Amino acid sequence: WSHPLPDAAPLFRWLWKNYQYVLAFRFAIQEINKDSQLLPNLTLGFKFFNAFASEQYTLLSIVYWLIGINVPFPNYTCHTQGRHVAVIAGTTSALSVEFGTLLELYKNPQLTYGPFDPMLNDKDQFPSLYQMATSDSSLGHGMIYLLLHFGWTWVVLFVSDDMKGEQFLQYFEAEMLKKGICVAFTVKLPVTKKLYGYGDLTFMSSIRVSSANVHILYGDVRGLISVDISVQSFVTIGKVWIMTSKWDLVMSETNHMLHSLHGGFSFSPHREEIPGLKHFVKMANPSHYPEDFYFSKLWLFHLHCSLEGSFCGHIGSCPPNTSLQFLPGHIDLLTISDSSYLVYNAVYTVAHVLHKMILEKVEMGSPGEAIQPMILPWQLHQFLRKIQFTNSAGDKVSFHETRNHMAHYDIQNVVNFPSGLRLLIKIGEFSSKSPHEQSLLVNEEMIEWPVAFKVTPQSVCSQSCGPGFRKMSQEGRPICCYTCVLCPEKEIANQTDAKQCIPCEDHEYPNQDRSRCLPKLMTFLAFEESLGMALACMALCFSVLTAAVLWVFVKHQDTPIVKANNRTLSYILLITLFLCFLCSLLFLGCPNTATCLLQQIAFGLVFTVAVSTVLAKTITVILAFKVTKPGRTVRRLLISGVSNSVIPICFLLQLILCSIWLGISPPFIELDTHSEPGHIILVCNKGSVTAFYCVLGYLGSMALASFTVAFLARNLPDTFNEAKFLTFSMLVFCSVWVTFLPGYHSTKGKVMVAVEVFSILASSAGLLGCIFVPKCYVILIRPEMNSLKGLKNKSKF
Repeated sequence: WSHPLPDAAPLFRWLWKNYQYVLAFRFAIQEINKDSQLLPNLTLGFKFFNAFASEQYTLLSIVYWLIGINVPFPNYTCHTQGRHVAVIAGTTSALSVEFGTLLELYKNPQLTYGPFDPMLNDKDQFPSLYQMATSDSSLGHGMIYLLLHFGWTWVVLFVSDDMKGEQFLQYFEAEMLKKGICVAFTVKLPVTKKLYGYGDLTFMSSIRVSSANVHILYGDVRGLISVDISVQSFVTIGKVWIMTSKWDLVMSETNHMLHSLHGGFSFSPHREEIPGLKHFVKMANPSHYPEDFYFSKLWLFHLHCSLEGSFCGHIGSCPPNTSLQFLPGHIDLLTISDSSYLVYNAVYTVAHVLHKMILEKVEMGSPGEAIQPMILPWQLHQFLRKIQFTNSAGDKVSFHETRNHMAHYDIQNVVNFPSGLRLLIKIGEFSSKSPHEQSLLVNEEMIEWPVAFKVTPQSVCSQSCGPGFRKMSQEGRPICCYTCVLCPEKEIANQTDAKQCIPCEDHEYPNQDRSRCLPKLMTFLAFEESLGMALACMALCFSVLTAAVLWVFVKHQDTPIVKANNRTLSYILLITLFLCFLCSLLFLGCPNTATCLLQQIAFGLVFTVAVSTVLAKTITVILAFKVTKPGRTVRRLLISGVSNSVIPICFLLQLILCSIWLGISPPFIELDTHSEPGHIILVCNKGSVTAFYCVLGYLGSMALASFTVAFLARNLPDTFNEAKFLTFSMLVFCSVWVTFLPGYHSTKGKVMVAVEVFSILASSAGLLGCIFVPKCYVILIRPEMNSLKGLKNKSKF
């Protein structure tokens, strides 16, 4: 069978790295011919052809091979030493397609050692083509895992402009989108273009200004060569390149320094080392193969001497230890490439197929086949489809579909040295047993980054949003481009790049950074805190003051000013005001069921007595003035104490309202989790808001009635008339509670409780001050006025 040499580079640039394929081929042939178990008593033969980059010369080479002589006579065969049965070829898919067009006419098997191409796997179109490489469908997953490992979400894609590149692009972009990785822009590399002109290099300037620091390179060798040569003038320092395994072929063949590739990564299928191959390559020299023009040329061009017996004759003097290990740094034949490994497997595949065919013919009664087998190319296909064996490296070789289910890639770091030496250093692995069972291992300490980076580079469209912020997409831009927005009140984001903020539970609150929820502290309007202490002191002071006024009135109960306006009502009002001040203390401290029930009920009933007492005093004033006029009815009303009956009637009506309130929806303890951040406030829920406002409305109607009656009686001429003080006290009372309503509704939590307590104290103090302070002034400061003589001489009071 024949083995075409791979492409020569455009403009007569020789890809000397490819000669390693020839050496791997020779090594496999020598092993097989020495193996007594494989094809015993038979020696394999071969021919080499060079496959140039030109399609014309490539097709001409295959025609020469089919005919047997270097004269193009299609449909004729001039083979004199037997017929070749298989072709091992194809560094590129395009080359394999060109060969396949002719080879399919004769059903010649073609084994390709180039990268896997799904298009070539179509058996309807290429039934005689077999790819030694396994599917690289997991390669995209490996690249994505590497991107996620370093947090790179903003990349540039370079793909070959062919079906394989298009398939990879569609699949890769979809998978990246699932993982939140975006493409800054995509460059398609024409596989037919040998060099880029200056007008074609606009994408190189885009690389410079792009914020993407990571570039993914996936393409055919020819397209990669074009980029390789182009970047001589457009060195893109500061970019991390992630490449497919075939890039090492191009990287090792360029004479200029590719600083832009330093620090990049290459994905290569994991291969075990073939025993003896590296040593064979190291010891090979042209004197072993004098008919090989290319080997002699390689030796002469790069080692600057030739061995005796080589094609070039004896030129110069080679040192005794001269070998291929002394080749320049950009030509590294001792690092076995993936394609060389596949060439080795391809030779053994053909050998095992021939071995099985011969054994089958011998078993069927044709012993002569073992010595002089008659094998036609098309007969190999049924054996090639079923072939399975383990090579000397321990790897299984077959064309069965199950071989693509598992993938294992070595991740190599591209390192350039000033001397021109370039190495691919293994820094990690990626394995994939199934789409749901994948793993990535990376040793970051071994990585050499591009010279522009001292630490692990970043490649993001937008900087990460820290805890406490969420991502908000920017209109018209990829999902990787966003702005960071602070989480709303009562919500947190406890991870980087959160898409949504998480609300805290009712018993929790966000910290200042809004990165985590903290447990709320239980609190209430306590006596110990300043507001509670101030209100309690006010209540106690007013209670003591009220008690003192009551003592003064009792002590001077027989004086005219005390007797003038029904001292019994005055005592009732003072005792009620005393209780009003004390009932405000029920709103302070830790609430419980008892205090919650007593707060509103005590407030409603005690204030009802106080306001109804003021109403009774106002009625008393009016009746007292009516007594001075003739008429028995008014006198009977005053004597019978009809004004005193106002208090129990009003109290009874309020008691009925409170009873209904307690029966339908009584007050209860409530946890207020929303009023104060960081605190859960224990408050008393009023139960029925309607009942609360009915009680408050009833008090307001009585106060309004008292104010109206007192206002009408304010100008009655008599020294004992206290209607003016009652009018002013009701004005203060109504003003306080009218002001209470908006203040109560605009506050929450402890402040709301404090507003209610303050309203109770203020309205009670208003009644105490307006009604009793003037009387105490006369009793204590102006006692001469507290007599009948004094009162008659002082008409103002």
